[in-house]
Amino acid sequence: MESVLPGSFLRASSITTGGSCRRTREYTKNYHPSSYASTFWNNTGKIQKECCVIISSRHNLKHHYQLIEGRPKCPTRDRKYVVKAASGQSFECELQNHDTTNFWNSLKDSLDVFYRFSRPYAAVGAVLGSTSASLLAVKKLSNLLSPTFFMGWLQVLVASIIMNVFHCGLNQLCDVEIDKINKPYLPLASGDLSFKSGVIIVASSLILNFGLAWMVGSWPLFWGLFISAACAPAYSMDLPFLRWKKSPVLTAINFLINCAAARPIGYFLHMQTHVFKRSATFPRQLILYMAILSVFYIVIALFKDIPDIEGDKKFGIKSLAIRLGQKRVFWICISLLEMAYGIIILIGATSPFLWSKIFTVLGHATLALFLWNRGKSVDLKSNVSLQSFYMVIWKLLYAEHLLIPLFR
Repeated sequence: MESVLPGSFLRASSITTGGSCRRTREYTKNYHPSSYASTFWNNTGKIQKECCVIISSRHNLKHHYQLIEGRPKCPTRDRKYVVKAASGQSFECELQNHDTTNFWNSLKDSLDVFYRFSRPYAAVGAVLGSTSASLLAVKKLSNLLSPTFFMGWLQVLVASIIMNVFHCGLNQLCDVEIDKINKPYLPLASGDLSFKSGVIIVASSLILNFGLAWMVGSWPLFWGLFISAACAPAYSMDLPFLRWKKSPVLTAINFLINCAAARPIGYFLHMQTHVFKRSATFPRQLILYMAILSVFYIVIALFKDIPDIEGDKKFGIKSLAIRLGQKRVFWICISLLEMAYGIIILIGATSPFLWSKIFTVLGHATLALFLWNRGKSVDLKSNVSLQSFYMVIWKLLYAEHLLIPLFR
């Protein structure tokens, strides 16, 4: 009969709960199948099923002892099993590892959202621009190696990074619907960052910027940041007399005031007057730097709208790319940069220092050649290709930040 009885009934019995072996023996003794022999022949099929289950239970109990514990002595078997069942160390470690993994994944996701929110290519430009403007105030090597220069440069660097977050963040807050069409990968447009969180980040960055300038006590830095901050709502906010981004002329003016004048002058005068304690001057290196930045930011203001025609048309933004066409605006941008490189090469050739002449002339000639060759390979019908070339323009601007301080 045992060979045809159903599966185990005692898998949740005293063995799995760590019960004593004595209770188990008493259980099997009390429920010996012989005690049900007469009942089996006299009662109904229900009692018959009960007898079958009990017989099966005794068989499975014996089988459970032999296979799992593998030892005849019940106390040893029972003690080992209880220790194994009661131990929660591995479970606690799994919980701790799971919590740690969740923490690092959450932190990684948050940093990725903030990284995309701050537009990394613009942040790199802000870092290099503040560094370049600071280096223009260096007249000799001892200035560059002094702790005074390092502290002043660090102040400018932090301020420029925070200001970049304010500008990029405010623009995204004002352009959420447009970005859903033109730039759906941005955190606000994609829903990875809530609008409320974006407002908190933007407001905090503005407060931190002015707080930093106030603590440093540098008026050139304060006014440079103030003018730069005022350009952000003028460019992005849809209010009367604002939203300059609707006009290509006003967009270029905004970029010139902010990126080619307020920031470079503010950073340079901060180093010149507050850090090195010199009188305010405007050397020709600074003038050339502002001139080349003006050309670059005019090009950026014009070129950034070329891949965004679809969203701009829908929201009534009459960019130059919409008015003149993508191809014409594209080659206007290339021509402006090539003209700027030619002028810098001529000016660099007049430097009295041979090392400065070599770096300025050869460096800009190389960039001009690279720009022309790269421009000819762009597919004007592909937004991906246009966006890629837009990043090339930013990289050329990075190179300019590194070359201009070498002009003397």
